[in-house]
Amino acid sequence: MNPTLQHVYPLASTLNILRTLNPSYTPLPNITGFGSNGTVYAQLFYAGVEQFYSDSVFCGSGSLNLAGILHTLSGTLEISCDAPSSNNTATCAFKQSVIAQVFGSSGLTLSGCAFGECVGQNIIDFVSSNSTATDTESGSHSNSLGGGVIAGLAVVGGLIAFALVVLLVGWRNQRRAKQQPFGNMNGTHGGSAIEWSNISYFVPSIQPGSGLSMRLKRRSTDQKVVLDNVSGVVEPGQMMAILGPSGAGKTTLIEILAGKSKTGRTMGAVMFPSSDATDTSIGFVPQQDILPSTLTVHEALLFAARLRLPEYIPDSEKLARVDDVVEKLGLTTVRDVRIGDGEKRGISGGEMRRVSIGLELVAKPQILILDEPTSGLDSVSAAKVAGVLHELAHDPKERRVVIATIHQPSSQLYHSFDQVALLSHGRTLYSGAGGFAPATRFSSLGIPYHEGYNVADYLLDVASDPPISLFQSEQPQRVRTSSPLNSNPNAKEISMINDHADVNTMEKGQGDGSYEESPSTRRGKLNSSCSTTFLTQLQVLSGREWKILRRDYTLFVTHVAVAAVLGVFVGGMYFKTGITIAGFQSRVGCLFFLGALIAFSTLSALYHVVETRPLFLRERSSYYYSPTAWLVTRFIFDVLPLRIIPTIIVAAITYWMAGLAHDAAHFFKFLFILVLYTLAMTLFNFLLACLFTNGGIAILLSALTALYQMTYAGFFVHLNDIPPVLRWLQWLCPLKYTLEALSVNEVGSGLMIQDTLQGVPVDVSASLIMNLLFGFGSNNYYRDVLALFAFIAGFGLGVIGVVWFKVRERR
Repeated sequence: MNPTLQHVYPLASTLNILRTLNPSYTPLPNITGFGSNGTVYAQLFYAGVEQFYSDSVFCGSGSLNLAGILHTLSGTLEISCDAPSSNNTATCAFKQSVIAQVFGSSGLTLSGCAFGECVGQNIIDFVSSNSTATDTESGSHSNSLGGGVIAGLAVVGGLIAFALVVLLVGWRNQRRAKQQPFGNMNGTHGGSAIEWSNISYFVPSIQPGSGLSMRLKRRSTDQKVVLDNVSGVVEPGQMMAILGPSGAGKTTLIEILAGKSKTGRTMGAVMFPSSDATDTSIGFVPQQDILPSTLTVHEALLFAARLRLPEYIPDSEKLARVDDVVEKLGLTTVRDVRIGDGEKRGISGGEMRRVSIGLELVAKPQILILDEPTSGLDSVSAAKVAGVLHELAHDPKERRVVIATIHQPSSQLYHSFDQVALLSHGRTLYSGAGGFAPATRFSSLGIPYHEGYNVADYLLDVASDPPISLFQSEQPQRVRTSSPLNSNPNAKEISMINDHADVNTMEKGQGDGSYEESPSTRRGKLNSSCSTTFLTQLQVLSGREWKILRRDYTLFVTHVAVAAVLGVFVGGMYFKTGITIAGFQSRVGCLFFLGALIAFSTLSALYHVVETRPLFLRERSSYYYSPTAWLVTRFIFDVLPLRIIPTIIVAAITYWMAGLAHDAAHFFKFLFILVLYTLAMTLFNFLLACLFTNGGIAILLSALTALYQMTYAGFFVHLNDIPPVLRWLQWLCPLKYTLEALSVNEVGSGLMIQDTLQGVPVDVSASLIMNLLFGFGSNNYYRDVLALFAFIAGFGLGVIGVVWFKVRERR
């Protein structure tokens, strides 16, 4: 008998139970059996005195009706008995959900039970003949899987099937792409010219102290003019320098020419008259060198070649192309040297700039545009970069257009350019032949040039404070070596209205919506899609991530080592927790600590995304790969080794040291919940890192969210004690579902609380204590699993949406 009941009722108790399965089975209805189908009558004697019959308690001469109390019990009442012993008695137990919560999964036990059945002979004969079939049926039923297990297996099977289908489709597309005919990469190409006409660019004008009301009242006339009717043309085999003081609009112009996404309003036309090419490819080299520091020069260039060259080109040809680019750029001596960064020394700044140029050259662009390629370099390195650009433009096999903005060139650097465009206050002062031609033109307009003076410095002096008459007499010179656009029969024309501007996202998405759609027009087909299939992108990206993880293994080793140390620490702190009430509270505290640890440790995922974001933006803007391929590799090489594996290590060590449920089924259910929570929190931090470009804001929000989860997890405060106006926030707390599922899994192993309160022994189910102390439901495990899956799906879809539509290059 239960020790607690035995202490309260120390004398002997006798219970008679009469179950009527079917009145027709009894030999004498209403004599040897009572009641209708499926009824049970009970009679209790305590110390020889009848206390209970059916649903009434006798007290002296009166009685108390217990029907109302008994009818509140729901579910199935089971009376199970063991096999009779030698004295024809057995041990039985009452089992019901409420009874199990109080007395444990073994139920309310009865000892010394004698039982039998009173039925007709015909019933005995019938049952005997069907006993074999019944045994077989019951055996199959006992081995059947539960509904929750079947649902879990179905979800896992569905995910595996979906992954296999995606891989199969990707393999088929990859094979088709590789079977396309392959031409000669080393043939002579005529290249493509570029011409721009009346390019204007406007951004909203922000007045000092203007508030929200002023922004709402702002009209399209309240704009700052960055470019004003800028025109020019460059032919294949020519190299143009765009000069001008700071703020003249040089960078804005080349970004528009390169088709970069702009946040203002663009007007004008950009044309690509082509002689022998269907698509016009543009390579853009930004001012900052954003490179993978762990890769060598050759590996970085080969990575770009495998993703930016078409799928049908054999890998041997791509390797040859990379070797050719390395030789052209003069990078042979540092071919196998890691690029490095500010912390780890690698190649020099000039070599980094040439690697950035090489990343564009491997894609064989017809037009190469560079933003201040010599900025931050010494005169020797700048001269080498200029020499490389000059050779690229005048290569007889690959004649291409090279356009570069130059801030303050030396005389030698200036004279390496064939053409010059001079900007001032967003307008073109000169566009034409280089050398001394611009100085001769301005001298004819009354601005004298002194012999021997650096022409570049002279032009910058003119552009810094140009006379008004110079704007009025502005007639940009254009030098063409072939027929004009309109007479070129091979000039491909398509119109893309404002294809690189988003007028509703000005000022980082705070445009007032009053701007009309820009009539910016592009003529000539730009190559603006990935050159390889999704599976190839995944393979090449995975190869790079594996090299980075293998070479910079400190992050992985640190995560594993910290997980092992924390596992030992937590396991030692909760070592072999007891089964008293205080011990049970410590068990739940251990589970809560693991959840809180995961919530804070996944902050490193946020930092890693913020750190790799610039490289992703550059590579995405150059159409290396799709955002989906990048996200999949993030999952494979970040979530699995740096999140899932450390979680399993710390959980496994803590679980066995703390003395939690000692069976494999509950251990793996425990791991399953922690892995789900790890996935949810990692995706949540990914989402914050993608939403906010400022990593400090993202980290602050993540930390505050972790504190909110700790509050609403149910450990520090009983959920039912929270005021109703704030109580609903518990349903948005992933840690609440995690802690509840872990606790339910622990008490579901049949854990019994054995304690003594004021001399009274307590032997009750841990499920009852769990509900009283924390408000967790004993049947909520699979509900919590579904809730965690919902959080994973929600955060995952959020990350995909934000990466696809927000995390893109905007200038």
